[in-house]
Amino acid sequence: MKKSVFAFCVLMLAGLVQAADVDQATDERIRSSLGALLPGLRPDGVRATPIDNLFEVTFGTRIVYVTGDGRFLVQGKVIDLETRTEITEQRLSELKMAALAEVGEDRMVIYGPADAKHTVTVFTDIDCGFCRKLHADMPEYNKQDIRIRYLFYPRAGLGSESYDKAVSVWCADDRKAAMDTAKAGDAVPAKTCENPVAEHHALGQAMQLQGTPALLLEGGQMVPGYVPPDKLRTLLDQQQAQGNG
Repeated sequence: MKKSVFAFCVLMLAGLVQAADVDQATDERIRSSLGALLPGLRPDGVRATPIDNLFEVTFGTRIVYVTGDGRFLVQGKVIDLETRTEITEQRLSELKMAALAEVGEDRMVIYGPADAKHTVTVFTDIDCGFCRKLHADMPEYNKQDIRIRYLFYPRAGLGSESYDKAVSVWCADDRKAAMDTAKAGDAVPAKTCENPVAEHHALGQAMQLQGTPALLLEGGQMVPGYVPPDKLRTLLDQQQAQGNG
């Protein structure tokens, strides 16, 4: 089940990658070269970059670069020194935000009004100490005009106790009340139903999460760990100002 769900998320991310300005011969040549180097691992997409004869190749939310003849592979960040734009990070952010849009808010647990100034998506583990600290500050995040959207990321993996708790929260009649109870360290009645916990977990793996909480900001930047409400508001305002500048 775990492998199939992960594959689903990789395919979902692949559908979000648009091949831009790549002729069929170049696409096939790059794929053939990578296939010989990495048997069994198929690229999700191939697209042009601003650098002549260098093409972006994506595997989920991982990016490498390959020359048009399929001979040279480059790993690392591409930065436009003229515009000071981090091209690789920008593309990764686009992929992450598009993947979240595919999940849909109906598959998240959300705190805060839809018209809040900022929205932050948080990968959370029911039993994680700093996740509980973040949740305890939820009224302050909302007061700072920050809307929090939860995705489940049980660090112990599928079938763990934390995973079962996440499923029980999702399947509760009142998910937010159940989340509040679980985050306070109290037991939530065990319950099962159709749920997105495994998909959330697989998406977190595809995004290479290192721990929880993991905050995905509006521009696609991933911020690890707990961030106090006032500092998070300042960071979000700064990013918004830069985006509008």
